[in-house]
Amino acid sequence: MVHIVGAGAGDPELITVKGKGLLEKADVVIYAGSLVNPKLLDCCRAEAAIYNSASMTLEEVIAVIKQAAEEGKDIVRLHTGDPSIYGAIREQMDELRRNNIDFEIVPGVSSFAAVAAALELEYTLPGVTQTLIITRREGRTPMPESEKLPLLAAHGASMCIFLSANMIAETVADLSAGGYAADTPAAVVQKASWPGEEKILRGTLSDIAEKVKKAGIDRTAMIVVSRALGDDYELSRLYAADFSHGCRKASK
Repeated sequence: MVHIVGAGAGDPELITVKGKGLLEKADVVIYAGSLVNPKLLDCCRAEAAIYNSASMTLEEVIAVIKQAAEEGKDIVRLHTGDPSIYGAIREQMDELRRNNIDFEIVPGVSSFAAVAAALELEYTLPGVTQTLIITRREGRTPMPESEKLPLLAAHGASMCIFLSANMIAETVADLSAGGYAADTPAAVVQKASWPGEEKILRGTLSDIAEKVKKAGIDRTAMIVVSRALGDDYELSRLYAADFSHGCRKASK
């Protein structure tokens, strides 16, 4: 069995209980070394075989898994955050299916959730926005025409932009072209939840790019653009005294 496990956003304690248990029992661990906090490997048994996939091709990863599976070993494929977001797991799952290797996916805490915690932010504030767009700027991986940043920015929703801190000026230009005003609140969080390594920058679209450049941030960082970073919003109806729902009747 191969367990595709989300390692969490960086803090070793953010891996799920299930994920940690699987890591502790694994005979073979293949981890995304460029992003996963190496302290998580302290959970592994001393005799576990550990591979860093940062220097491996897809074929090499599958070869290790196939050999371990043939030997009846328990395997953990450890991805950063939650593997469903920019995790490149579909191609791995398809190869596992072709080789008749059983697998399961164990979700993890995505960096967009850790970023919200770091910023003490609710992405979906009533009266401000009820939508969160998770995306990235086009780089070596092209974006579908309908998902280019200017088109997504036209919605005015909260946005979490992955894998784009090294293109912060271009990202800001795209967002502005899509309709976000220069005074739209923005933030960049580097290594969200990593103990002692988290860095937070706050500003607006007019100055966030310069702040990011001065701080030397160009990777392992999330760009957040949202009016929810401001102070104006409406109270939720969920807790309003005059609002009835299945667990509470409105007061008269």
